[in-house]
Amino acid sequence: MLNLTHLTVLAAVARHGSVTEAAKQLHYSQPSVSHHLGRLEAATGAKLVQRVGRGIRLTPEGELLAQRATEILGRLDAASVELAARVGLRAGRVRLAGFQTVLSTLVPRAAVELSRTHPGVELNLVDAHPDDGLRLLRAGHVDIALIFRHADTPLEEEGIRLTPLLDDPLYLVSDQPHQRLEDHRDSAWVGGCERCRAATITACERAGFSPRIAYSCDDTVVSQSLVAAGMGVAILNGLALRAHRAPGVHTTQLTDNARQVYAATYGDPPDPPATAALIEILTFLPRDPEHAPGQADPASGRA
Repeated sequence: MLNLTHLTVLAAVARHGSVTEAAKQLHYSQPSVSHHLGRLEAATGAKLVQRVGRGIRLTPEGELLAQRATEILGRLDAASVELAARVGLRAGRVRLAGFQTVLSTLVPRAAVELSRTHPGVELNLVDAHPDDGLRLLRAGHVDIALIFRHADTPLEEEGIRLTPLLDDPLYLVSDQPHQRLEDHRDSAWVGGCERCRAATITACERAGFSPRIAYSCDDTVVSQSLVAAGMGVAILNGLALRAHRAPGVHTTQLTDNARQVYAATYGDPPDPPATAALIEILTFLPRDPEHAPGQADPASGRA
């Protein structure tokens, strides 16, 4: 029969890659860690670790069980915090993972509102790309993952529930006003990493050409600086332009291109009270239209 202590030891060994480091983290002796691993192998009937030189590594069975152990322990940790708040939202904790542009725009305002309405709730934040945020969510390390999806990339993952938050338009960003995508068929482009530049490639292909990605950069501040210097053009989302607007750049909204931002949760409803409270705030938070990118640029056109 599986034992939580044994699972805790296995998860620590998987996380640190050695019995020595796991023992330090758990404040156990090395023989104690080895003993717990042995008991876990006896309980499961599977070989979970194997010696490699002077160290150890997990077998495929060990990796599988360690992954599940991490999920179980994360859920237990979340449950203990929420049970402490059983008298209401006078206490509790909610852990949120989000990508940079939403953490620098929407989340701070939501955090202020959460603190005002539920001062006893602790908010923990993690900066994570949507794919990484979903992994943290499934593993039980966070309660909410803020993610985005484009219309042609729907999310279909078992156990994930999505609450729509907003549509985030895309903008052509250049150093000249009144530009169109077609004007930059032969231009140099500033694109994100391989997994982040899909929106740029898709928008350009819809306009009838493939962009020449000359610069790869995930930092939207740097991207705008390159554009302002005349080194290329870029496609950025509205949240990025709300978070930072470089002098000397002009924006044109791409009306047929937008991504959707969601709050993702995992498992069957209802969500824990603190989680539900933060999602409600995120859902109904005013969108601050006076700082929309298109309005900030009087010379902006519409593509």
